[in-house]
Amino acid sequence: MSQDRVIRMQSSASKHLRIIRKNKKKVERKIQLTKYDPVARKRAVYKEIKWKGKGG
Repeated sequence: MSQDRVIRMQSSASKHLRIIRKNKKKVERKIQLTKYDPVARKRAVYKEIKWKGKGG
C-alpha cells in the first residue's frame, strides 16, 4: 500500500491553496515549497496546513 497522503498547502502571499501528495513514511515534518502564486502573480512560499471539516 502506498504511503502517499494528500495534503493542502497555502500561500504566504495570498489565500491560494494547492493540493499535493506527500510520502508520510519518508517525510515526517511539515513541508514548505516555493511555487508560483497565480493570485499574487509572483513566487511565494507555500506551507502545509491542516484539513478543515469532513473528509480528513
